[in-house]
Amino acid sequence: MSSDKRKIYIVDDDESVCRALKLLMSTYGFAVETFLSAEEFFSAVPKSPPGCLILDIHLPGLDGWDALQKFKETGFKHWVIIISGDKNGDLKDRALKEGAVGFLHKPFTDKALIDLIKVAFK
Repeated sequence: MSSDKRKIYIVDDDESVCRALKLLMSTYGFAVETFLSAEEFFSAVPKSPPGCLILDIHLPGLDGWDALQKFKETGFKHWVIIISGDKNGDLKDRALKEGAVGFLHKPFTDKALIDLIKVAFK
């Protein structure tokens, strides 16, 4: 999949998840930045070029739901894929209603994530 160095942002409070996803996305040619909190992301990437944000829901401080609300309020132009280890079946429906392009339960396959990224960048 050619990405032309499209930007992927990963926000997850688990450093090992950030490292693994960064390595995976880099092998597909994406430029990748990782953040351990939503606050860190918003501070570092306030007006960045559009990209795809892989966002964990359960974060300390500003959680994924609050981050999605902040995106709406500020007109933030990033496609969002929600990820979560929480097996609550309602999370996917809520994520899509809140404007995410997709939702994945952890652990997920590389193919499932890449397929959602393809949808985001179309």
